[in-house]
Amino acid sequence: MKNLVILGGGYGGMKLLTSIIPHLPYNILITLIDRTPYHFLKTEYYALAAGTVSDNHIRIPFPEHPQVSFIEGEVDKIDLQQNEILLKNKGTILYDDLIIGLGCEDNYHNVAGADTSTHSIQSIEKSRQTHQELNQLLPKSKVAIIGAGLSGVELASELQESRSDLHITLFDRGKNILSSYPPRVSKYVEKWFETHQVKIIRCSKITEIKENTVYNHGEGEHFDCIVWTAGVKPNKVVQNIQVEKDDKGRVILTKYHHLPNNEHVFVVGDCASLNKPQSAQLAEGQAEQIATVLIARWKGEKLPEKMPEIKLKGILGSLGSKHGFGLVANTPLTGRVPRLIKLGVLWKDKTKKKKIFRF
Repeated sequence: MKNLVILGGGYGGMKLLTSIIPHLPYNILITLIDRTPYHFLKTEYYALAAGTVSDNHIRIPFPEHPQVSFIEGEVDKIDLQQNEILLKNKGTILYDDLIIGLGCEDNYHNVAGADTSTHSIQSIEKSRQTHQELNQLLPKSKVAIIGAGLSGVELASELQESRSDLHITLFDRGKNILSSYPPRVSKYVEKWFETHQVKIIRCSKITEIKENTVYNHGEGEHFDCIVWTAGVKPNKVVQNIQVEKDDKGRVILTKYHHLPNNEHVFVVGDCASLNKPQSAQLAEGQAEQIATVLIARWKGEKLPEKMPEIKLKGILGSLGSKHGFGLVANTPLTGRVPRLIKLGVLWKDKTKKKKIFRF
């Protein structure tokens, strides 16, 4: 028997698992390792932190199958020479094939105190903690959100709607928030924040963060809660692997998504170096291709000379419960339509995954 180990039950790991289970040969066992016993919809962590959804709305059971086992644990180290995974306080797991889908963590960009004096929405555990902190704030408390990308914008808008009694300030280093989006989208979101009294600090330069204090261009300002959403980097376990990486610390892969010198080790999701912006869609598209490679190998079939391009449908963001923004087929969208589309996509995703959790 051979053991295929999947590290991480996020979007990539979940998609891979559900794609290969119907094609599993009798001699392949799968071990899924994750810190939690569920697949969580990470794109909705902002809503969990803001208090507008609960855990059970964004969690989905992992698939059940006689050849699949689950270990709830945290990966401490990957030993590529010995083909083994070291788990914290849970021993060692050997593998024949390995899928690394450990996701990302906050990138604090060497800002002093940011790692110890801010809250996060990068994991389910940290999102829960952030919710507890935000939920217990007194009326008129001040909240700082550092970073006005998709996560920061969605968190700020959701929090404003659920706790309109708070004073929310959104810090961004650019002249306009959501600078990677078309100007129409950026201006619409800025107008929404202006209307809903969310303060935007543009061209910010966060030099230091102390307990309840944000230093912007060296000037300190008190806040009752500080949340960091200003960028991510690969999981620390992947950072410690001695393999070729790009300038963002993501692992360089072949066209078949495995290491150049090891065809038995694949990387999926935020830790993989790809030519597209990281997203749940990209992770799932990549996972489908890895599944194609594995299934072909199991059947003894020749791999395709060229893997097809992973096509992304677009990006959608929320502004509270009724408004949104996005970019679909290079067309900018604002208002109620993108919010309704996102709700539909989320409902479809949850329904589909729940239907296939048993085999």
